[in-house]
Amino acid sequence: MLRAAGVGVGDEVVVPAFGNVEVAEAVILTGALPVFADIDPVTYCLDVSGVEAATTPRTAAVVVVHRFGRPADMGKLIEAGQRRGLLVLQHGESEAPYDEIAQRRQRAAYLDLKLRGVRTPDDGDGHTYQQYVVRVPGNGRPDRDAFARALRARGVDCKVPVKAPVHRMPAFRCCVSLPETELAVDETLALPVDASLTKRDMQRIVSACNSLGGLLQPAY
Repeated sequence: MLRAAGVGVGDEVVVPAFGNVEVAEAVILTGALPVFADIDPVTYCLDVSGVEAATTPRTAAVVVVHRFGRPADMGKLIEAGQRRGLLVLQHGESEAPYDEIAQRRQRAAYLDLKLRGVRTPDDGDGHTYQQYVVRVPGNGRPDRDAFARALRARGVDCKVPVKAPVHRMPAFRCCVSLPETELAVDETLALPVDASLTKRDMQRIVSACNSLGGLLQPAY
């Protein structure tokens, strides 16, 4: 995709550090340099101001990744790219059939209504809930991990969606400050909204989460 667009040695490409290490790896394969930009804390996709801050005279392109089924604000990102003469590319997520998406949205709406003590996702335009990602309040990763362990002990199959930001991985380690990315890595947790879940399954998820109050004992 990048090579076909003419991106190569000496170019920089702005990418997110919140997941999708393969995007940064694809940039390197073209001979270009991945430059990491911060995310919007609501959509978990690239933030326009973050992209602008990461742009230099060597920037040739921006790769936008849609996250958890929540589309990025492509209108604003494309507009920002056009102002600087940048190519704006999208890295899409594979989609499920419409019926399955409709059922996930139904389960997500139930969780939105019933959950207490965690920050539920913004539904946004076109959200397909590939993952239903909440924020666990408290002291970041220790409290999120403790919350996740307690949910699993109660039979809830929750997952940490992004275990490490790409810019902190050994192959890409750099000194850029991405506060929203790092906070999202530490606080987010994906709860199940699979189409196969029954009403009783959904009630169990809510009961397990709400019994914890969204927070165990704060970690100091």
